Amino acid sequence: MSAATSVDVIDWRRRVFALYAEVRAAASPADGHALWRQGRDDLFAHHPASPLLPDDRASFTGLDVAPYDPAWRFEVPVEPADPTPWEVQTGTDGVVPFERLGTVTLPGLGTLDLWRLTSYGGGLFLPLRDGSSGRPGGSYGGGRYLLDTIKGADLGGTPDRLVVDLNFAYAPSCAYDPAWACPLAPAGNRVDDEVPVGERQPSA
Repeated sequence: MSAATSVDVIDWRRRVFALYAEVRAAASPADGHALWRQGRDDLFAHHPASPLLPDDRASFTGLDVAPYDPAWRFEVPVEPADPTPWEVQTGTDGVVPFERLGTVTLPGLGTLDLWRLTSYGGGLFLPLRDGSSGRPGGSYGGGRYLLDTIKGADLGGTPDRLVVDLNFAYAPSCAYDPAWACPLAPAGNRVDDEVPVGERQPSA
């Protein structure tokens, strides 16, 4: 990665952190979702670190995101679980080490493993692969991310509860450009039911 590209990625992350801060400060979750959609569309269309390939950027008119549905927003406690290690082998970042921090249970959907990054900087990571993944009109086949706090995707919460809003589920960068290496949802982050909100499959 060149120095110029590295600076672009840093600026991208800076803007994502700022965007999620606006989301958390919004008057309502629906208002925050509207800001999130607008902000991500602008980043994808105009930012030099956009994961869109050049040909895709030329025809880009906005990400395919379902309308906001408050039924898919949850504030849930983090339940204790065995600290299982999970090492993700990537072509760009080497081995990325995670450890299971606990679990969150989403009513009507199931229980998901919540991970923490154990290398420098830490951070919470909550991926999801649902029954719509890889299907026409559904979500990206490798799953989506709900939270990735080390990169700014943080919806907030309280000391004993975590905001998990599936309307903010988004496809990782590797969904757009195979040059990116992305951790995909392991077994404990997969559910059979379809999640009809959030970002839909980029190719749909």
